Amino acid sequence: MIEELTGRIAGRFTRVEPRRRARALLLGLLSDLPDKNCWTISEHVGDDTPDGMQHLLRSAVWDAEKVRDDLRDYVTEHLGDTGAVLIVDDTGDLKKGVHTVGVQRQYTGTAGRIENAQVAVYLTYATDAGHAFIDRALYLPKSWTTEPGRRADAGIPATTGFATKPALARTMIGRALDAGVQAGWVAADEVYGADPTLRTDLEQRGIGYVLAIGRDRRVTIPAGRVRADGVAARLPKHAWQRLSAGAGAKGHRYYDWAFADIDTDEPNGHRWLLIRRNRTTGELAFYRCYSPQPAPLRILVHVAGRRWTVEESFQTGKGLTGLDQHQVRRWTSWHRWTVMAMLAHAFLAVVASTERNPEPAAVGWISLTCKEIHHLFATLISRPVLDIAHRIRRSKWRRRHQHRARQIHYPATIHPRTMTITNYDWSTSVALA
Repeated sequence: MIEELTGRIAGRFTRVEPRRRARALLLGLLSDLPDKNCWTISEHVGDDTPDGMQHLLRSAVWDAEKVRDDLRDYVTEHLGDTGAVLIVDDTGDLKKGVHTVGVQRQYTGTAGRIENAQVAVYLTYATDAGHAFIDRALYLPKSWTTEPGRRADAGIPATTGFATKPALARTMIGRALDAGVQAGWVAADEVYGADPTLRTDLEQRGIGYVLAIGRDRRVTIPAGRVRADGVAARLPKHAWQRLSAGAGAKGHRYYDWAFADIDTDEPNGHRWLLIRRNRTTGELAFYRCYSPQPAPLRILVHVAGRRWTVEESFQTGKGLTGLDQHQVRRWTSWHRWTVMAMLAHAFLAVVASTERNPEPAAVGWISLTCKEIHHLFATLISRPVLDIAHRIRRSKWRRRHQHRARQIHYPATIHPRTMTITNYDWSTSVALA
């Protein structure tokens, strides 16, 4: 199946060298390397230096956005369903320094606080068959869009301006739907649920949504404009139903659910406030919902539960295929690395879907997971070059590179009296694309 995937993107590379390098990068991302970057992957696949991998990401001639389109088609062909859910969420990668594109001190859910981080918005395609990323957009804080010198250093296109995370989500969802992606619903968290333009866009396209909102958000009911938690307080006991939001690691995730009609004066379609109540703590969560057609509570609950699959995608994408391990600084390199990591992740998702046993309990084991497929692929197919001479050459290359980095990045300190050079324990320098 890996040949199907590499063959699908082969036409995006006009020369044979970058085509072969892209295949090697994909195999490296599917390997069991503990850290995945140009240095480690190039050594894994037998290159004498990381120059070729860095060239592929930085300046080789190929269009990462065309490869993204191939990725989207690959995922939807294998996992496609008319009732698919498009899930939007953002994730942050903690970074040091200020030179990596998009990095600044900002809130990221990855750390749960404000950190020096790079944040990106991802679009996931989810069905009963499986789920995988189909698009991504790097979030650029205003500090990156208003400083010409900084933009130029990072290679940010002149046409790229500041866009909020919901605006990035609207662009990606529109791009997928315009390309013919079959999906019945969109799900997202509070950042996106609070954006009226996103809701309007989806309603105009006739796409249902289940978007989380805060308890203080106001909705319109026959009694007037009230807070979401005010609607929950008005509901009778019989309005609540115990339903599963989907299977988790420890079994089905059961909550109490209820919904109420809202915005009934609005034309075209049906709108609800969906409320989830934790059966142990009583904690409430709220969702704005829309559908062109009437929808029962169980369907809205099903879509709300689908949103959690994006967390699994982030976990497997970062843990198995190096989505967050890129060590690249520039705009083009980031987009090229992420699309290749997403391709590797999609490969695992598709194989898991294809090989899934519909009745795993009957044979005494669970179905193949992305993690297990990754282990088998890394062990049997994406095996490292173990030639001793190659490993020694790479060791010598690393030490020469680190020696040059000392001379360039760390000027010698000369003692004023003795005129002797003070020695330091120099840290390893990593070449960046």
